[in-house]
Amino acid sequence: MRDHVLARHAFSCLEEMGAAFMAWVPPLRARTHATHHEVIGHRAARDRAALQPLPSTPYLVAERHLRPVGKDCLVAFGGNLYSVPARKVRPGQLVEVRATKSQVMLHSTVPDASGETLLATHPRAVGRRAVVKQDEHWDGLLTGTGRRTTTGEVTRPPLREPTSSGQDSSLQGLLNRSQSPGSRSDAVLCRSMTS
Repeated sequence: MRDHVLARHAFSCLEEMGAAFMAWVPPLRARTHATHHEVIGHRAARDRAALQPLPSTPYLVAERHLRPVGKDCLVAFGGNLYSVPARKVRPGQLVEVRATKSQVMLHSTVPDASGETLLATHPRAVGRRAVVKQDEHWDGLLTGTGRRTTTGEVTRPPLREPTSSGQDSSLQGLLNRSQSPGSRSDAVLCRSMTS
């Protein structure tokens, strides 16, 4: 069309361009196509008759990706984290992410006993580094010995008590002694390096 209707022509308005296009269509539809060797107008009429009505539900355009589940039942997608139910997944398990412009649906790759694969549905986060979660997804999440969470002020263990010689032998004690006036920190360091 660009080469036959628009090339080497100048149009002052859309109506002129539309009229040129409509004058170009009838001779084109009467030609025999070089690939399928049918008259283009006859093929178009047959194709139009074979068209089905549009479905009642809109076609859902979605990205589909496989992602592993983290130890905290979160799945990373698009720079954000989305929760899945801890009782239905295990760490490292692959889940399928189906994402539209407004929604993220997380599906198991293996159907459960009822044949269902949907694990969770979340609104799609805007931006990056967001955590989109449902609190009930963490029910049943194991709290391993290596998992530490801080909910308030961090408390440190007390410094080691002084030894029987009256001096603190912990690292903090050595540092305190080296900063005190008249300390013999050079001698301590030399002795520790030679032994």
